[in-house]
Amino acid sequence: MIEVVEGRDEESVNGLWKALSEDQKSNVEAVAMDMWKAFENSVATNLPDADIVHDRFHIMKHLNDAVDQVRRGEHKALKAQGDDTLKGTKYLWLSNPENLSDSKWIDFEGLKDLHLKTARAWAIREQFNFFWTYAHAAWARKFFKRWYSWASRCQLAPVRKKAKMIHKRLENILTYFKHRITTGPAEGFNSRIQSLESSARGFRNFANYRARILFFCGGLDLIPEGQSH
Repeated sequence: MIEVVEGRDEESVNGLWKALSEDQKSNVEAVAMDMWKAFENSVATNLPDADIVHDRFHIMKHLNDAVDQVRRGEHKALKAQGDDTLKGTKYLWLSNPENLSDSKWIDFEGLKDLHLKTARAWAIREQFNFFWTYAHAAWARKFFKRWYSWASRCQLAPVRKKAKMIHKRLENILTYFKHRITTGPAEGFNSRIQSLESSARGFRNFANYRARILFFCGGLDLIPEGQSH
């Protein structure tokens, strides 16, 4: 089932649940989402028995943002001293190491071994990837305790800020190990929706936008009843 509402506030999100019957809502065990408070509040109100699972990919995006903030600040400081070490390196720090070409990896290996603040931020981000590999929440919790101790003492303000944010939401992150769900399918729809918006060069009103989304993404069968495909 697909439904679309306008806006990201709690009232708008509450409108999504009206598309589900009471029986359907009672069968929802968990909801994957980012850490937007309005989403949390809406689930708590409309599906009080469902678990909230904060999406792993959004969490890693937050940590990527922290790495990039450190890089930008350090690059500015180094550049003022005539040092271009970090110039043009954004892609290297934010890419999955497995996706780097051999030549890029050689460049990056030399870079990450330098005594850079950005390298420390990157190492903390990379270490957190192991959090998702545990089979049970109890082991992931122990890992997080060690990781958080490192991240919260690293003297890198963007990293510390994101670490505290994750720590605050930890219980709704550990639910991932119970349900193993992400917002991946929704992100796939978002990509299609963005393409629809781009191809239509915008919409005069939300009703038309919603209709187009449901038409192309809702799997509607528009063949008249009684006619074959």
